[in-house]
Formats: sequence, C-alpha cells, structure tokens
Amino acid sequence: MKTNNNIPTANQLLNKKYGKEGSDSRIQFNEKATSYYYGVLLRDKRKELRLTQTQLAEKSGTTRSYVARIEKGKTDMQVSTFVKLLTALGLGINISPIL
Repeated sequence: MKTNNNIPTANQLLNKKYGKEGSDSRIQFNEKATSYYYGVLLRDKRKELRLTQTQLAEKSGTTRSYVARIEKGKTDMQVSTFVKLLTALGLGINISPIL
C-alpha cells in the first residue's frame, strides 16, 4: 500500500501553527482547546436534557451569561463551577490514573 509522505501529521500542523509542544503559544492553544471541549460537552448534555442556559444557571447557582461563555469555550472555569454544572446535569467525575 502506498503512503503519501507529503501529507503532514496533525502534530506537524499544530507545531507549525501554534509552536512546538511545551512552548508558551502551544500551552495557550491547548488551554483554549480544553475549555472549548468541556464547554461543548456541557452544552450537548444540557440540550439533551432540554434545559435552557437560564435553567442550568439557576440549577448550578451561576448566571446565564456565564453558562454561555463556558459553552463557547470563552472562559476558564474553576473546578468548583465545573462540578456544580456537572451535578446540575446529573453527571459526575470519575478520577483514574492516566495510562
């Protein structure tokens, strides 16, 4: 089977655009990507439960605008806020070793 060595890997593309792993720009990118990822997970579960942002905010003790910023990955939420949102959505955290 032939492979095309001219196609860059995902890591090569990330290195080119955001710098090598460990660089300040790559760390900043990873933080933003993580915030976005968890925001999407929360949004999708909220929608699955047919809750509005306002309803989720009320259940978790925050504001609708803050929930909106979290869902868009525009803020780096505290762990306590994340846990409140998870609880309001009927979710929990399972901590396990990284393999």
